Amino acid sequence: MDNTLYVALSRQMVLRREMDVVANNIANADTAGFKVEQIMSETEVERLAVQPGSGSRNVQFVLDQGLARDFKQGAISQTSNPLDFAVDGEGFFRIITPRGERFTRDGRFAINDQGTLVTKAGDVVSGDGGEITLDPRRGEPTVAPDGTISQQGAPVGKLSLATFTSLSGLAKDGDGLYRNDSSDAPQAAAGAKIIQAAVESSNVQPVIEVTRMIEVSREYERIARLMDQTAELDRKAIERLGRVS
Repeated sequence: MDNTLYVALSRQMVLRREMDVVANNIANADTAGFKVEQIMSETEVERLAVQPGSGSRNVQFVLDQGLARDFKQGAISQTSNPLDFAVDGEGFFRIITPRGERFTRDGRFAINDQGTLVTKAGDVVSGDGGEITLDPRRGEPTVAPDGTISQQGAPVGKLSLATFTSLSGLAKDGDGLYRNDSSDAPQAAAGAKIIQAAVESSNVQPVIEVTRMIEVSREYERIARLMDQTAELDRKAIERLGRVS
């Protein structure tokens, strides 16, 4: 195969992955707390040997280097649910799961049969002292900006928010959760505020993502045409060599 085809194929593979990421962004445009993602790519130079006496030349391949996630805060929307919480500022709710501690920006919580504050998936929301238990007989809770939860004026718990020196170690773990894959231990979030009866929307900008999808599609088609043209030139060259021989 011509080196041009190898290079074009490497670019097509990255574009296909990028299309999947863009499509996922669009699909999650209405998902609370979702953070927009994009592909990180780079070129890798390979020195290829050619005929003796003619030296060598470099070929640049395109490589997928993983995902980058934009943790910029999304818009905060008011709801009528007193168990909906939004983080205004840096920080994540700490969640206790069977797989270990996880983190999320999705503050759409509920109360289970034991009165424990949990996520929509049933995982326990961590407070400063562990689980947060509410008594339905004492009415709706109120939440102060510092995360203190009260019922009938008496504190019953406090939401625990975590932040990290670097967010690059956070990886998606399903149900809007992130796991910390780095050695960077979570720290208490300073300056963040809790807003009750509100949720943080996705920070996806659909118009930008749709535009990017069109650009990726056109680039993929352009490379496909280039590969077809290169293959046709190779075919014609082989035919001419066959007639000469």
